[in-house]
Amino acid sequence: MASAAVAGSGLLVAGFLVFYLAGWGGAELRAVITDAVYVPIAVVFTLLAVRVVRLPGLDARSRRAWRFIAFAFAAKLAAHVSWFIEDGVLHRDVYPAAADYLFFAFVPLMLPGLLMLPGVTRTRVDRIKQTLDSLIVGASAFMMLWYLVLSPILEQGFAASALVLAAGQPIGDLLLVLALAVLLLRRSAGADTSVRLLAGALAMFVVGDTSYSYLSLHNGFVTGTWPDLLWFTSCYLLVLATHRRYREAVQDPTATHSRRTGTTWLPYGAIALAYALLGTLAGKLGLFPLGGMILGAILLTALVVARQMYALRENRQLAVTDSLTGLANRTLVTERLAQLTAQSVRDGKHAAVLLIDLDRFKPINDAYGHEAGDAVLSAVATALRSVIRAGDTAGRIGGDEFAVILQNLPDAAVAERIAQRLVDALRTPVIFGEHVLGVEASIGVALRGPDAVDAEVLLQHADTAMYAAKRSGRARYQVYTPELDPRARDTELRRAVDAGEMVVHFQPAVSLTDGSVKAVEALVRWNHPERGLLMPGEFIDFAEETGAVVPLGEWVLRDACRQVAGWHATIPGADRVRLSVNLSPKQVVQPGLVDIIRGILAETGFAADKLILELTEGVVLEPDVQTVARLEELRDLGISIAVDDFGTGYSALSYLRRLPVNILKIDRSFVTGIADDPEARTVAEAIVRLGMAFRMSVVAEGIETAEQARVLADMGCGYGQGYHFYRPMEGTAAAEALLALSRG
Repeated sequence: MASAAVAGSGLLVAGFLVFYLAGWGGAELRAVITDAVYVPIAVVFTLLAVRVVRLPGLDARSRRAWRFIAFAFAAKLAAHVSWFIEDGVLHRDVYPAAADYLFFAFVPLMLPGLLMLPGVTRTRVDRIKQTLDSLIVGASAFMMLWYLVLSPILEQGFAASALVLAAGQPIGDLLLVLALAVLLLRRSAGADTSVRLLAGALAMFVVGDTSYSYLSLHNGFVTGTWPDLLWFTSCYLLVLATHRRYREAVQDPTATHSRRTGTTWLPYGAIALAYALLGTLAGKLGLFPLGGMILGAILLTALVVARQMYALRENRQLAVTDSLTGLANRTLVTERLAQLTAQSVRDGKHAAVLLIDLDRFKPINDAYGHEAGDAVLSAVATALRSVIRAGDTAGRIGGDEFAVILQNLPDAAVAERIAQRLVDALRTPVIFGEHVLGVEASIGVALRGPDAVDAEVLLQHADTAMYAAKRSGRARYQVYTPELDPRARDTELRRAVDAGEMVVHFQPAVSLTDGSVKAVEALVRWNHPERGLLMPGEFIDFAEETGAVVPLGEWVLRDACRQVAGWHATIPGADRVRLSVNLSPKQVVQPGLVDIIRGILAETGFAADKLILELTEGVVLEPDVQTVARLEELRDLGISIAVDDFGTGYSALSYLRRLPVNILKIDRSFVTGIADDPEARTVAEAIVRLGMAFRMSVVAEGIETAEQARVLADMGCGYGQGYHFYRPMEGTAAAEALLALSRG
C-alpha cells in the first residue's frame, strides 16, 4: 500500500512536469491544477511520517524527532489544503492568507525534529568544529538571502504584521539551512539514506522559497511556474525520505552505520557560493576598485582551505598508519573491515581476511633486544607489500600481529594461494648486524561467504584459524571452518557425551613375571557420526582447553566402572583385576571431586580399592593445598593414585614424597630402544630404581617386543602394558579375553 502511494506521488510529480513543459492550459487552469496536486502528495508524506512515529522498534530519541517532523508535515498539509481552497476555489488574493500562517508554522515544527535526529557520538572538539562549520554555512546562506530577499523586503515598506510574516519566511529558511548543516555535519558522510533524502527535500524547499520570494518582490509570482517544480520535487523527496526511514527501521531497527570522518565539503561549498555572489555584485555594481581585493580575498581563502585540507589529509594519514612499519594500523584495518562487511556480497566475487602472527618472535626480542625485533617487524611489512595486490590492505594491529584484507577475489582458492605465498615470504631470514634472525608465521584465513558476517565475527574467525595453524605445527596457514570454532567444538563434544557417541576401550596391564592381567586401563574413543572412530589425540587437548573434559571424564569413569564391575560379578577370578582411569587436571581442581567419585562408585557398585586414578605430571609438579587434600581423601577411600607418562615433563621429586602416589608409569618414549641402546636402558633403569626407592609399583607403557619386556623385568619393573601383550579393545572383547584367561 505504502509503495503504491510512493509510486503514485512520483507519477503526479512527473505528470506536472509534462504539464508544465507542454505549456497546456491558461493561467487559471494551471493555478488550480498546481494547487490540487500538492494535496495528495502532502497527504502521503504526512501519513508515512505518522507510520514512522508508530513503529514499535524505534528508539525513543528517533520517535521524538519524527513526532515533530510529522507535526510539521501535518502543518504543511493543512497549508496546501487551505491554499487550494483560497486560491483555487475562492480565488481570494489576500496577503497574508490563512495558508501563509500554516506554511510559516512548518519551520518551527521541523527545526526541533531535525536537531533531535540521532547522530554519531562526537568529542567536545568535534562538536566545536561542527558548530563553526555550521555557522560558516549559515553566514554564507545569510549573505545570499539578504541580497535576494531580506534587503528588498525591508525596502518595500510592509505593514508590521505583513513584514513579520514576509521576513519570517527567509529567516525561517535560514534556520532550516543551519539545522541541515548541523544534521549533515553531525552524521558525516555515512548518514542514512533517509536522512540524505530529507536533507535534499528541505534544501530544495529553501531554494523554492527563495525563488518565490525573489519573484514576488520583483516580477510577481505566478502559480504553476518553475518555483513550483522545486516545491514539488521537495514534496516528493519528503515522501521518499519517510518511506525509506520506515524500511530502514523494519530491516534492522538496531543497525549502526559506519561513518567516515573525512573532511566534509559543506562549509567550503558555502564559502565558494558566498564569494561567487560577492564577485557577481562587484561586477554588477561597478565596484572594480575593490575587484582586485575581492579576487585576492577569494584566492587567499582558497589557499587556506587547500592548506587545511592537505593538513587534515596528512593528519589522517598519520592517524591510520603504523609508525614503525608504514602499514595500516588497527584503526584503518577496522574501518576497512567495516567497509568490506557493509558491502553486499556479489556473485563471482570473494573476500578474505588473513590474520598473521609471528612464531617465536618473543625470543628474538629477549635475546637480541627491541631493535632486532623492530628490524624483523619492518622486514615482515616489506614481505607483505611484496605479496599482496594493489587495492588490498595490509596492517599491523598490535605487537607481532598483522592483518591482510583481500577484496574482489575471483575465487576462494586465490586467498589460499596468497596465504601460502605469505608463509613462504615470511620464512626469509632477517639480517641484523652480524646475526641472521629466522622468523616464520602462522596465518589464519577467514573467507567472507554468501552469508555476510560483521567485521568482528570475521576477525574472530581468522583468529580461530590462526591459533589452529599454531596448534598444527606453526609456519603454515589454516582456513577457518566451523569445526575450528571453540564454542562449536565444545558444544559438539558435550553433545557427543550426551548422545552416547563416546566409547571406552580397555588395554590390560600384565605382570612381567608371570604374564597375568593385573589391571585394565580405560581409554576413551569418539565414535563420530561423520569422521568415524577418533583417537584421544584428536579431541582430548581441545576438551581440556574448553572444559568439556570434565563431563567427559566423569562419563568415562562411570562407564568404565560399570563395565568392569560387571566383569567382577560374572567372570571367575576377574575380581582381582583393577581398573585404571585417567583424571584430567581440570577434574583434579574440582572442589566436589571426591563426592563425585564416591557417588559414581556407589552408583556402579565398583570397589574403591580396585580403582586407580592416573594423574599427569602437570598436576604432580605444583599441587596446591586443596589438591593434596583431595588426593589424600581419595587414598583414604582405598583408591590408588598413579603418575602417568612419568619423565616427559619436569618432575619434582619432592612432590612425589608429599603426594599420596602409589604407582609410577614410565612413558613409552623411555621404553623404545632399551633392548639395543645402552643409554636408553640406563635412563629406564634409573626411573625404575626411583619408583622402587619411593616404594611404588612401576608400570612400563608402550612395550612392543618380548626383548623389551625381558629387559624391563630384569631391571625390577613389575608390570607392563603395550601392543606386545594386548591392544586396546572394546569392553566385550576385553571381557572375553579375561574369560579365556580364567579358563586357561
